[in-house]
Amino acid sequence: MDEMERQVVATGGCQCGAVRYALYTAPEGSVCHCRMCQKATGGLFAALAKVDKADLVWTRGQPASFHSSPAAYRDFCAACGTPLTFRFIDAVHMEVTIGSLDHPELAPPKLNFGAESRLPWIADLVPGALPDKQTSDSGAATRDVRSRQHPDHDTPADWQPPPA
Repeated sequence: MDEMERQVVATGGCQCGAVRYALYTAPEGSVCHCRMCQKATGGLFAALAKVDKADLVWTRGQPASFHSSPAAYRDFCAACGTPLTFRFIDAVHMEVTIGSLDHPELAPPKLNFGAESRLPWIADLVPGALPDKQTSDSGAATRDVRSRQHPDHDTPADWQPPPA
């Protein structure tokens, strides 16, 4: 079955819109706490969603790749740096970053990987454990914080961010 006959289940892409993808299967969410994933995302963990490699098609641009270990590559947008995928060279599946999905709610994590590197205070981040603060309460009113990032849906090829 070619892409014309298959049903797109989810879409996603980078922050600037230079790289976009479509998934032809439902992504399976997980979280990886390993130190490599922490460094690769610049976060406390990598929120990833597994799909078969054959079920991901790049629909705009192509990602750059970093050969992060002898066994794997990590794909990212060369223009804005958004981490997009993790893929073992010899596996039939790969993982997209959940945050790069247009609808990240479609891939709730169901498993923790790399638990040996999980930060000991991560449980403090559950809702209600720390005080909550809205973005609008952070001084945003005194700064121009309008988003210039690509919207969470496909756009025409000539889409440009709003002027700075």
